[in-house]
Amino acid sequence: GVYSKDYGPQFAHCNKTVWNPVGSGLSYEDFDFPIFLLEDANETQVIKQCYQDHNVPREGSVPEYPLCAMQLFSHMHAVTSTVTCMRRSSLQSTFSINPEVVCDPLLDYNVWSTLHPINSSGKVEPEKEFIIVATRIDSHSFFWNIAPGAESAVTSFVTHLAAAQALHKASDVHLLQRNIMFTFFQGETFDYIGSSRMVYDMEKDKFPLHLDNIYSFVELNQVALRNDSVLWMHTDPVSRMNESVDVQVRNLLDTLKNSSLGANVTLQEPGYSQPLPPSSFQRFLRARHIPGVVLTDHRTDFQNRYYQSMYDTPENVRMQYPEGLSPEEMLEYVTDTAKSLAEVATVVARALYRLAGGAADTSAIQADPKTVARMLYGFLIKMNNSWFQSIIKPDIKGILGDVPQHYVAVSSPVNTTYLVQYVLANLTGTIVNLTKEECLNPEKTPSSEREMYDYAWVQGSLGPNSTSRVPYCVRSTVHLSKALSPAFELRQWGSTEYSTWTESRWKEIRARIFLVASKELEIITLVVGIVILAFSLLATYFINAKADVLFGLPRDPGAVAY
Repeated sequence: GVYSKDYGPQFAHCNKTVWNPVGSGLSYEDFDFPIFLLEDANETQVIKQCYQDHNVPREGSVPEYPLCAMQLFSHMHAVTSTVTCMRRSSLQSTFSINPEVVCDPLLDYNVWSTLHPINSSGKVEPEKEFIIVATRIDSHSFFWNIAPGAESAVTSFVTHLAAAQALHKASDVHLLQRNIMFTFFQGETFDYIGSSRMVYDMEKDKFPLHLDNIYSFVELNQVALRNDSVLWMHTDPVSRMNESVDVQVRNLLDTLKNSSLGANVTLQEPGYSQPLPPSSFQRFLRARHIPGVVLTDHRTDFQNRYYQSMYDTPENVRMQYPEGLSPEEMLEYVTDTAKSLAEVATVVARALYRLAGGAADTSAIQADPKTVARMLYGFLIKMNNSWFQSIIKPDIKGILGDVPQHYVAVSSPVNTTYLVQYVLANLTGTIVNLTKEECLNPEKTPSSEREMYDYAWVQGSLGPNSTSRVPYCVRSTVHLSKALSPAFELRQWGSTEYSTWTESRWKEIRARIFLVASKELEIITLVVGIVILAFSLLATYFINAKADVLFGLPRDPGAVAY
């Protein structure tokens, strides 16, 4: 984060606020034995049955052998630390014809788009001002690739997507004097990989925007578990010591408050000086004092009892469906959670409109609860649904698994990145009348403005009473940018400035169940084996010594000498 001995030392190391007091830090402990999670009830039943049959004491007596035992195999190639494993991988890659890589850095892509199109491969003019709206799209838990992230990630980026859609529908959006960039950071769970990379690219002129182009920053954090519909506006007390920054922050807070009038959302400030909660905004503040706010459902410690946990599921954000609904009916069912998040998205969209210079009435800017409901179902219940199927490219339809997980990995882009990209394109883009060939190769079409837009040929919905889809071309301003920590490009594997998280490579992860004999039987078996071995050695020796007698050829009776 931003707070250290050089920046707000009074807030460093959670001196002022402990955000997650119920957290145990178990995920960051080093265990010298494997821990497995079994999700298949049949597998757990086999283990339980073996234990009950052989290991449970009968009538108060000690269990008799053989006993049920289980062996876990989870060999990891990497050792010690990122510095060690990356150095070994680097040496292997340099000197070996067939290098064996032992670990890989966590990496993926950030998803971003702008309200007004910009040249994604060029540079924005210094006088252009942008409002950045940000959220993260990843989560994790104690177990690898088990990361539902309902409250910690999904509800915030779903709200963000709904706000982007509502704002794009405004009739005079093209007249706004400031541009808005909708940003979805990947890898934030592991020391802000995505946001630190974007800041680095901005500083090194590897991104269309520069830090000087940022007018203000709005981040959506955990927003689903609100008490009395209150949303808290967190700001940075250190940067606000600068008078000009404080004036801009005050304007930002007032705009947000005014935008909530008449809505079922109340925006409040914490009321006293406290640091920012864990947020991507902190990475930007490390580079420059930027007016910004982080919106959360908590004033101090988290409302979310299952932050970064496998139990941060749809039930944690109170998503409930009537019994008996089919998957398609659940997709379309508008839950109370969806309605609540749509209200937050509406407030955010109206505030962004005002911050960008809009002067018209904002009552028409309204987030769609039905769209929010679809997104919540897709990102939390079942990715492989009819809506997601219709808005992605045919060649990546394999990403639609049943159970959504939002873990950043070493192979990219992951499912969540792809889906956020195409959902954002669907909600903010335009259907254009291009053939498949023209859509896949827009540079061949003179009017395509390839540098300004991204084109995607998507599957489309199933036709009425048909098993075939009706594909179409979507033009949008959605782009991807690398979310790989700068530490790995700089080869600073021990960096304290940037994230250095890596993931070990491993062999097959498996387990086996077997019966183990008593110690006495094992000793008897060993002794008998040794006796048999000794006897066989002696027998072999004597047989070899008397081989000429035992195996000699008999004399020919006709061969007699006189």
